Amino acid sequence: MIELTTPRAAELDDLTLKELMEAGAELDTCTRALTKGGINVVGELLRGQGTFYEMDHYPEGDVYDADHHAQYYYHAHRDDADEHGHFHTFLRGSALPDNMIPATGFQETQPWPRGEDVVAHLVAISMDVWGKPIGLFATNRWVTDETWFSAEDVIRQIERFQVDHAWPSWAVNLWLSALIRLYRPHIEQLLRHRDAVIARRHLETPDTDVLEDRSLEITGQLAITPDQWQEALAREWRNRHLSTADTPSRQQSHVSH
Repeated sequence: MIELTTPRAAELDDLTLKELMEAGAELDTCTRALTKGGINVVGELLRGQGTFYEMDHYPEGDVYDADHHAQYYYHAHRDDADEHGHFHTFLRGSALPDNMIPATGFQETQPWPRGEDVVAHLVAISMDVWGKPIGLFATNRWVTDETWFSAEDVIRQIERFQVDHAWPSWAVNLWLSALIRLYRPHIEQLLRHRDAVIARRHLETPDTDVLEDRSLEITGQLAITPDQWQEALAREWRNRHLSTADTPSRQQSHVSH
């Protein structure tokens, strides 16, 4: 088994700490707006979508930001008692630089999206029945039918993920964009671990297309609790800087556009 460790606030530099705390403040703003309206992220996303069926994408047609080429959808299919469903998040087409080349050395027995259809999966986000995020996980290629890029190439694109429009919900779109930024170190860890798992499976079964191996669906997962992570970030900042005057405030920060 290849070890997958949870990132620690103490491992991050000051700039990253500040960026993550700012993302957390934006996440809090969106969560507070939804809570004051008596709803949560999942409930707001599924509002008006009819009966919730396993495997169907919600909302219908997925959510796509044409300016940032970011995409996501929500669905359910995992046999996990703690999970209601999960988001899949992607970057498509021209969001990815021309010199970002698909990974080589794989059999590619199923065609990968190419050209204008190229797509990179960032991470999946598990949600509980109360509409709260409880985990992040990475997947094998066949799960999302993505174009397979190396972890390092995908990592360099994480900051590009942004859904900045009001459909199906302004608050949900901003919340999801902020969560991706808040948990960037975790996503990086999951992607690197994903590549290590795939590489080992490839060595063990060189005559098979490991990226289409149905016995390998989830390559790794990490539990998350945003409040605890934000508290760890703020505590680490305070430990490094005796004065809290320059600590990004969760109460004072606001979403600006």
